[in-house]
Amino acid sequence: MNTSAPWKRLLTRSAVANVATLLALLALAMALLPFHDDAWWPAAPGAARWIGATIATALYLAASGWLLWRARPRRVHALNHGSDPNDDSPLLVAWASQTGFAQQLAERTASTLAGAGMNVQLRDLADVDAVMLRSFDRALFITSTTGEGDPPDHASAFVRDVLAMPVALPALKFAVLALGDNSYDQYCGFGRRLEQWLRQSGAQSLFDMIEVDNGDDGALRHWQHHLGLLADAPELPDWSPVVYQSWRLRERVEINPGSAGEPAFHIALTAPRGSSSTWQAGDIAEIGPRNSAQAVETLLAQLGFPSTAHVQRDGEDVALRDVLARSHLPDPETMRSVDAQAFADVLQPLPHRAYSIASLPQDGSLQLLVRCMRRADGRLGLGSGWLCQHARVGDEIALRIRSNPNFHAPALTRPMILVGNGTGIAGLRAHLKARIDGGARRNWLLFGERNRDRDFFHHAQIQSWQADGFIERLDTAFSRDGARKYYVQDALRDAGPALRAWIDDGAAIHVCGSLQGMAPGVDAVLRETVGDARVEQMLANGRYRRDVY
Repeated sequence: MNTSAPWKRLLTRSAVANVATLLALLALAMALLPFHDDAWWPAAPGAARWIGATIATALYLAASGWLLWRARPRRVHALNHGSDPNDDSPLLVAWASQTGFAQQLAERTASTLAGAGMNVQLRDLADVDAVMLRSFDRALFITSTTGEGDPPDHASAFVRDVLAMPVALPALKFAVLALGDNSYDQYCGFGRRLEQWLRQSGAQSLFDMIEVDNGDDGALRHWQHHLGLLADAPELPDWSPVVYQSWRLRERVEINPGSAGEPAFHIALTAPRGSSSTWQAGDIAEIGPRNSAQAVETLLAQLGFPSTAHVQRDGEDVALRDVLARSHLPDPETMRSVDAQAFADVLQPLPHRAYSIASLPQDGSLQLLVRCMRRADGRLGLGSGWLCQHARVGDEIALRIRSNPNFHAPALTRPMILVGNGTGIAGLRAHLKARIDGGARRNWLLFGERNRDRDFFHHAQIQSWQADGFIERLDTAFSRDGARKYYVQDALRDAGPALRAWIDDGAAIHVCGSLQGMAPGVDAVLRETVGDARVEQMLANGRYRRDVY
């Protein structure tokens, strides 16, 4: 990235204005030319006039040079280094996170800068207001986007109380790391909105906003580069990459045969022998997907590489087919006439895929509920294709567990309303398991899908829990069973008086499932039932949490 771009834009604007002025003056002079009848220069100017003109020109050039010199160093300093490394004034690192990933990056950012000797203050964006922003001269914002450009739930108060009004921040220098998923139309929407607001408030950017698509390592390395410049410590080590563990696919069972939708599978995975892997309800399993063996062998044959070909990867001798299995498969026409090593060197790794964990460690396996997803061209999705079709029982599955504190459970003594649709029941199932293990009985489950006889996932277990008194209330909505479409948000609306009573009793609400339709529908019903102010309060204090996708 060219960090001098704003300076160049300044020069460009000034140059354009100067050229335009000179052209206008020249045109005026040409227009006046016909009015001159006599010679222009009847006599040369005297010595006094030459001296005066020379002094005036020198003063003009000196003043112009001084103004340019004064402007240029400040911008280069702010953009290339950000601060004086000897400056002990605090730097704010503020985060807004829906799944916990942005929070982790903010904590790592703060730790990196503090390790380089900087004075850093880490804050949840929910705790940041205009007064606090005015008290800092430097700030880094690490934000995620949920839905189509929306802020994380806990940041709603900041959006309402700060972002919705003009604030003068002329002394603030800032940078934004925006996390997003480019499959959504409003990619990194909240990060972009925050960055725009900061600029409109008069704040100056330390460097251009960095957008991170699905945790892209390259973008994060770019962020680390700027942290090194900011701390005047370019030799700071890279953040250690998270290494997958090799789990085993123990069981895979289709649980909706005959469904009008795509097949959904109950998947059980076992941890590596001797592993101490643990998690809690609400956490996420990140899977390192693989291409099918058939697709890999087909590409090798098209390029004329033997299936036994080996290459160097990270200093190790590995089979080319194993590298291909974990990488984006390129168009073979673009890879003709290259050797195996050159081919391997340009391969890009597949991104991880995240799934809500449907079990607890004491169940003896990590369980998922995965529906087969189709791309626009009909091919299976990366993660679901690997887990539901290509991997065989007994195969290794690259997996890492990521804590997701934004969807962790409330206290067992608090009533809990769990709302979800489709495979969102996975995250809710883990919460129910945890609450039942803890003896909590004030649980209300609302679940929606297509057809009761095919798509009521884990229905036997859920109905058993209800019969035993661990689910106080169960409402279901199967959209294709009746004459009219009936969804989980409709069931919630019909239960309005009970919903209000549970909220008055202090209930927490967890929503898991579809971002489109269900999640905004549920949010609208909550606001209709108890009002915007109450919902905003619940978001702010963590009583209303979502894990939607």
